[in-house]
Amino acid sequence: MPRKGDKLGPVGAHWDRDSLWGWSERHLAWLRVRNYSEATVIGRQSAMRRFIAWAEERGLRLPGEITKPMLESYQRHLTIVPVRNGKPMTFRSQHGSLQHVKGYFRWLSRQNVLGANPAAELEMPKREMRLPMVILSADEVETIVRSIDLGDPLGVRDRAMIEVLYSTALRRMELVQLRIEDVDAERGTLAVRQGKGKRDRLVPIGERALAWVERYRRDVRPSLVVGHDDGVLFRNQHGEPLGKMWVSHRVRNLVNASGIGKKGACHVFRHTAATLMLENGADVRMVQEMLGHASLEATQIYTHVSIRKLQEVHAATHPGAKLGKQVRRTDEAEREGGEARLEELVALLEDEDADDVEDEELRASASV
Repeated sequence: MPRKGDKLGPVGAHWDRDSLWGWSERHLAWLRVRNYSEATVIGRQSAMRRFIAWAEERGLRLPGEITKPMLESYQRHLTIVPVRNGKPMTFRSQHGSLQHVKGYFRWLSRQNVLGANPAAELEMPKREMRLPMVILSADEVETIVRSIDLGDPLGVRDRAMIEVLYSTALRRMELVQLRIEDVDAERGTLAVRQGKGKRDRLVPIGERALAWVERYRRDVRPSLVVGHDDGVLFRNQHGEPLGKMWVSHRVRNLVNASGIGKKGACHVFRHTAATLMLENGADVRMVQEMLGHASLEATQIYTHVSIRKLQEVHAATHPGAKLGKQVRRTDEAEREGGEARLEELVALLEDEDADDVEDEELRASASV
């Protein structure tokens, strides 16, 4: 917590218990006392630091000085201020940041610090329902796991990690928090403790993933444990539990090294598991439960990606789905000629797609 004399933001306003900053610190403490997840607290803290720095640049230091028009001005500011690689926030990030600011002012109003909540009627940007950028096929997953060097004991650990991600669709944080007792081979289940929103859940885990976890536990993990064993399942070469960023970096490198031509890290296996399950007939509500989504809306994104069954129906029923009328061909040369024309058409479409991608990349580079 800042001390008297500490500075915040570009203008360096001094610490004041009744300032926006002072009330923000008390608000964060209140969230922790009410058992909000640490991820929520950190997100709220980051959003409030950004907002308070903006306010102090404009000479606004007290909660009572903030009005709805000022919050609308801050909302416009978020659409243009560069945050990463010279690019502004996505609308999704803007929405999340403003939600934190609204939560802060709602709390101030309920604590009777403010007579009225200036953020109560703030119109939020529409959230984008973005489809996952990368989905792997089952064959691509096999290529990735088979490319891992199992001659290195840490390769066995990496194989076990990816098998768990693919089988259970865990989040990255849920993977690094896994404990030995969370994996129940007899029942074929995996317990997720304190997942997103501090929700526990029980998910199925496949036999292959269980086999690799057991191999890692038996042959590799004992040599990684240094001193007291705290029970965390996956560990690094120094015997320490894995960090989130380290896991992302490691899995991303494994995907890149496989040569499949796609990029992704932990979340790509979550996306892939959900999509393949839906394509193969899983009920969306069952997938929702497995993913740990509080709302069905989040899971339904994957129904837009699992398009294979829709393609089959389209090909069988749409008059324009085929290149031409189906003609019975008995002559081999004629059949080969048709296949050659199809290959030419596919090549032409691929060239057009490549041009579109190049144009998009040129426009993106020009805008940076």
